[in-house]
Amino acid sequence: MLNVIVCVKAVPDPKEADRIRIDPISRTLTRGNVPLVLNPLDRNAIEAALRLKEQERAQVGVVSMAPPGAARIVKECLALGADRGLLLSDRAFGGADAYATAYTLAKGIEKFGLPDVIFCGMASSDGSTEWVGPMLATFLGMPVVTLVTEIVESSGRQWQVKAAVENGYRLVQVNLPAVLTVTRQLNVPRALGFSGIVKARNKEIHEWDIEKLGLQQERVGLKGSPTIVSKMMTRKKKRQIEFISGTRKEKVERLIQELLDAGVL
Repeated sequence: MLNVIVCVKAVPDPKEADRIRIDPISRTLTRGNVPLVLNPLDRNAIEAALRLKEQERAQVGVVSMAPPGAARIVKECLALGADRGLLLSDRAFGGADAYATAYTLAKGIEKFGLPDVIFCGMASSDGSTEWVGPMLATFLGMPVVTLVTEIVESSGRQWQVKAAVENGYRLVQVNLPAVLTVTRQLNVPRALGFSGIVKARNKEIHEWDIEKLGLQQERVGLKGSPTIVSKMMTRKKKRQIEFISGTRKEKVERLIQELLDAGVL
């Protein structure tokens, strides 16, 4: 039986994006008052794992690093069909960049049980670095294929996948265990059903903090993040408005001439 892990992220609801603020001291996003939702591309990653579960014999686990309130996001993944969940949650994990996030996820996965394949969304809607998947693979010593658009062959220990490149795709052969970051072209995620919600009630979510993982505070969160925001500034937009007077014909001729002078036409 294949052991499959899906890494998911709880991200601020795009509908409430105007409520997100930046802490002027830590220069990190302040999301405490913004509702969290499942990262859209992670839905494609979960769907890939669930289809594998249906086609082959596989167990699907979900791992997330997030505040305690994100437990409902993990529960949602269990309701979709995942078998077990792990939430890595501690104040020490706050403010992590892609490197510190991947490190913490890797340590959690090692303790949760090393899988045969790890699926990740290629990027999160709030950060969009596309770095966590490749860094996670590096920490775990696994090969990684990014931008996966199709799983061509998934039987045995040697898979074939299609991965996007500019103006085309590459056909990649990869040996398990491996990390795959997926695109929205891979599949159409299923909807949440009532029967799945009922079944999820009996599925356990493990919640581990920094002590449970046995990690040093200097390696996680803001302290363990080598990339920092050194300076922030407000971008000011200045626009000049000029009203054109005259007859309709004079206005059109003047407007065309202004556009020609500006190099637009």
